[in-house]
Amino acid sequence: MNILLIGSGGREHALAWKMAQSPLVDMVHSTPGNPGMDDIGPCFDVGVTDIQKLVQLTLQVEPDLIVIGPEAPLAAGLSDILRARGFDVFGPSQQAAQLESSKAFSKARMVQYGVPTAAYGEFTDPVLAKSYLRTLEAPYVLKADGLAAGKGVVIAETLDQADAEIDEMLSGKFGDASATLVIEEFMHGEEASIFVITDGTGAIYLPAAQDHKRAGDGDTGPNTGGMGAYAPAPVVTDEILARVKAEIVQPMLKGMKADGMPYQGVLYVGIMVTADGPKVVEFNARFGDPECQVLMKGLAGDIVPAILGAATGGLEGNEEAFEALLELDRFEPTATIVLATEGYPGSYAKGSVIRGVKTANDLPGVTVFQAGTDMDEGGALLANGGRVLAVTASGDDLREAVTRAYAGVDAIDWPEGFCRRDIGWRALK
Repeated sequence: MNILLIGSGGREHALAWKMAQSPLVDMVHSTPGNPGMDDIGPCFDVGVTDIQKLVQLTLQVEPDLIVIGPEAPLAAGLSDILRARGFDVFGPSQQAAQLESSKAFSKARMVQYGVPTAAYGEFTDPVLAKSYLRTLEAPYVLKADGLAAGKGVVIAETLDQADAEIDEMLSGKFGDASATLVIEEFMHGEEASIFVITDGTGAIYLPAAQDHKRAGDGDTGPNTGGMGAYAPAPVVTDEILARVKAEIVQPMLKGMKADGMPYQGVLYVGIMVTADGPKVVEFNARFGDPECQVLMKGLAGDIVPAILGAATGGLEGNEEAFEALLELDRFEPTATIVLATEGYPGSYAKGSVIRGVKTANDLPGVTVFQAGTDMDEGGALLANGGRVLAVTASGDDLREAVTRAYAGVDAIDWPEGFCRRDIGWRALK
């Protein structure tokens, strides 16, 4: 097959790298891609939200399968447009993608289908929002309803801070994304990420991962798009996973299908493992970043059949066969360390030179996935974003994987970059 992959981040680099290894695949084309993805297959200069040009590119390339990486084109309805053209697409419809593009929609569906989640309120009026706030206990969870590049969740420690945040968010801190605000009770426990490849009925569960959202060691500092991850996450025991399947995923898939918007693609289930069992923190309509990097690196088998099965149907009743192709029983413990530009998630400079990526890639078990990178005319690798590299490594156990990943980080010469030094600490303690 020829595959067209839409996206340019570390998640997409990892997907391209993994799919290109499949014996089913001749070529992985990417748009817009990045310098790392350019080494795998042709990259085109079409942005992920330029729907008209993406359709034109698809008609030009004529791929056998289209994989949509990020959330923005899903929210814009790209998968529906391409399916209407007769293409097989891995990614949910615009309606189904509302599980990520609208927090209010997602929470309402969870309540409707009886899925465990935090108590919440939905507001456009700051007075009513602040009144609801006073029915809760600190800390307070405030979420922009729409897409905010992974930065639309604020955890306020005090009432004054939460009041100020309400005013800022409803006044346009995240643009249209925070015109509606969701306020939730704070859930105590440990978070984990579970990824389900589904055709709307059948479901394949990948190993549970754990992301690190805060910018600083010890889970301090502002929320980011993710500073590192590892898998498998021991907090998701067999018992917890069984409850996630029975109490969360199956009711969601059944409910969405019954409501005329079957979910096709990968469903990200962000859970909090509480004293009462797993509860949903959020759903995403795509692979997490950087969790995707650890999953693609750690998987021993071929992911393309499962992706194709989700895009075309036929997973239900055949899950064991697809899982055998994935070789889930041979999944290697894996960790990824995100190298970000100093200043992220706030303002940061672009254009600094990165050296040593090849040296890191040559280390045992290490693969460096590129995200916010560019290349100058002389072939030097440049930082061109906030999260720039995901230094990823597998090992016989998680400790070896983390050690190898940090060896990869230390082999990279980029004074303008920073990373957390405690990725995997919950599992390793």
